[in-house]
Amino acid sequence: MSETRVNGADVITAHQDLHSAQGALRGEHPGRSRNPVIKVADLGWLEFEKPDLERAEVFARDFGFGIAARTERELWLRGTFAGPPCMVIRKGRTSRFLGPAFRAAERGDLERLARATGASVRDSDVPGGGGKVVDLLDPSGFPVRVVHCGQQLPALPEQRPLLLNFGTDHRRTNSAQRPPREPSRIQRLGHVVLETRVFGRALDWYLDTLGMIVSDFLFLDGQRDRGPTMAFIRCDLGGVPADHHTLAMHLGPGTGYVHSAYQVTDLDSIAAGGEYLKERGYQRSWGIGRHVQGSQLFDYWRDPDRFMLEHFADGDLFSCDVEPGWAPMSSSGLAQWGPPATRDFLGSNPSPQRVRDVIEALRGDNELDRARLLGLLKAANS
Repeated sequence: MSETRVNGADVITAHQDLHSAQGALRGEHPGRSRNPVIKVADLGWLEFEKPDLERAEVFARDFGFGIAARTERELWLRGTFAGPPCMVIRKGRTSRFLGPAFRAAERGDLERLARATGASVRDSDVPGGGGKVVDLLDPSGFPVRVVHCGQQLPALPEQRPLLLNFGTDHRRTNSAQRPPREPSRIQRLGHVVLETRVFGRALDWYLDTLGMIVSDFLFLDGQRDRGPTMAFIRCDLGGVPADHHTLAMHLGPGTGYVHSAYQVTDLDSIAAGGEYLKERGYQRSWGIGRHVQGSQLFDYWRDPDRFMLEHFADGDLFSCDVEPGWAPMSSSGLAQWGPPATRDFLGSNPSPQRVRDVIEALRGDNELDRARLLGLLKAANS
């Protein structure tokens, strides 16, 4: 297990005292590629299609996004940090997730990627122009874009963190705490979580093609010898610490979007923003709590099109030398504190579409069989 230093203290493992304290056993997945095609630097943005852009914009403002650009057919959303937008919503007949766009570190990475995959480099449609993009398909069938942006959006004013008193460290005197009841101001896109029937193939594709590395693996109880069923995957920025996960994937009967996460200032921003959303009638899926893998404070909400979005703050940052942790998959192991994970968050509420997904997956050529399905159901209830 790789080691890291925390606040100048003794050297400890990054996974010490967590549910993922154990590392890999001999012969298990190493969590990284020996010779990836490129190494992406971050998520650029996520792409969706929705029939009602006006309704989408109302929720976006209530959730805390800024508007980067708006046309009759497109809505580009942004955070306060300088950089690319967080999301593009295109007008369409149905509500659906179109795929992620990852950000290349250099323009030359797009040329290398195009040569290795047989794709082509073309102009990007990001606001401001000057960007280039390569369009790919991952083994799950998700369209995946890799972009190199020209012009970056400038930074916007931040939501200031509250000044806190700790024990005898009194930083605030003669002043009361009154966090404003307003939307949590999104700073940036953090990660996206996807469900796939071909977990192993999809995992290797992201590691081999985009140079990402695994922070944590989860496995089903009694089935560790069959390999992991979930991975939290980060960008490899060398010695520069990166988000614990930029992408997470798990095996399941469906193929699609699970949720996306957006960083805000602090816990008060999460909580006050949550009250703002609740007062406007939006549905909280799960929260507030603190995760195990990634350690971030979280709060999950449904938008009017039933997509799940997360406010998060205070997530882990790992450099490239931290090796993967391994832990059993369970709903109780998803959080260090907070309310129990809901059926809505876990996706365990029965629906006709979910039943169709299960039947199709069990009949198809993929990685989901009866034992895997029963293990996933057990994990959702443990």
